[in-house]
Amino acid sequence: MSTSKDNWFYEHFDTAGTAFGLRLKQKLEEVQTEYQHIEMWETDTFGYLMTIDGATMLSTRDNFLYHEMMSHPVLFSHANPKRVIIIGGGDCGTLREVLRHPGVEKATQIDIDEMVTRLSEKYFPELCESNNDSRAELLFEDGVQYMRNCEDGSVDVIIVDSTDPVGPAEGLFKADFFRDCHRVLADGGIIVQQSESPLLHSDTIIKDLHKNMREAGFSSTQTLPFPQPVYPSGWWSCTLAGKNTDVAAFRETDATGKGFETKYYSAAMHKGALVMPPFMEKAIKG
Repeated sequence: MSTSKDNWFYEHFDTAGTAFGLRLKQKLEEVQTEYQHIEMWETDTFGYLMTIDGATMLSTRDNFLYHEMMSHPVLFSHANPKRVIIIGGGDCGTLREVLRHPGVEKATQIDIDEMVTRLSEKYFPELCESNNDSRAELLFEDGVQYMRNCEDGSVDVIIVDSTDPVGPAEGLFKADFFRDCHRVLADGGIIVQQSESPLLHSDTIIKDLHKNMREAGFSSTQTLPFPQPVYPSGWWSCTLAGKNTDVAAFRETDATGKGFETKYYSAAMHKGALVMPPFMEKAIKG
């Protein structure tokens, strides 16, 4: 639930008994699509803010944390990623990060709602600068259905850059979806899924992700926490699963000499993120 009052935007996390707020300058526009209600705001200190159905999606100031951690750890964990699929990710920030890797030959982004991309092109053009890259393919359709129709063993990396596990994104957290992903990935392939807050969801959503991924046939799983101020608790995570490969290992030398600039991701940050706090390990294994 969200409210805007006295020039502030508030997102209330009723189940956790917390809230997050940003001081506003103005509402820029809002659109009701076939799938969801999208609003664009100009904030006082975080630049532009996109919300979907009242939930914060991204801001100008801190989106780099999420986009870098959803892309670079999984790509440097794969031996030689060439074919990448992004499910969701309509703001195109993850696509931009993926295409910074010169070895990637094709990156297909599948988001169900085209309006997310069109508004991002308008308000977050820096995130969309790779949309016209010859290696990029943008599709606007159901990601779950797309994976059902994909050829076996045709993909190296799958990035599930989804919203919360409700509404259009609910199916992206289910075991059936991960079974399709396992089938579509080539041997040594890796999937990464945004996995909500370590503080609020370790014993629910994150635990269930590990279970569903393992049941789908993945041989290794690993959750990487990272900061994300605009999301519930200010602390977020992504969870990797490997098909006959260890996702707790990565190409550290390549990550160190990656050849492009990042604001948060580095080989050292990747290495540190692999160390989960004891309470998370206990919750996931319990």
